[in-house]
Amino acid sequence: MTKLFRVWAVVILTAVLAAGCAARGVRISQLKDRPDKYERKSVSVEGVVTKSWGIPLVPYQLYSVDDGSGEITVLSRAGRSPHTGSRVKVNGRVNELGVFGGRSIGLHLQENDRKIKS
Repeated sequence: MTKLFRVWAVVILTAVLAAGCAARGVRISQLKDRPDKYERKSVSVEGVVTKSWGIPLVPYQLYSVDDGSGEITVLSRAGRSPHTGSRVKVNGRVNELGVFGGRSIGLHLQENDRKIKS
């Protein structure tokens, strides 16, 4: 019984640690309030596409996502941008162009993965 308990304890601990290492879902307002906390970390954001920009033959596409708490720009290299009004879940790294007067300038999410939800 003790050996079985140890095995299950190791399995549960491993599952908890693996879940903690995955990209964590955050609200956009949290990203904007504390960009230093999330800078260069992988996060997951889910919301509605409000704007979408793309230039043919340019490898980067931009679109904005709003989750109800705020809006953030997403930089994508994955082909076409999602259409305005699409519901998406985006995993990526939080970056900013710079900091001026203690405020983040150019806060954006560099997309690693995207799922379009119906």
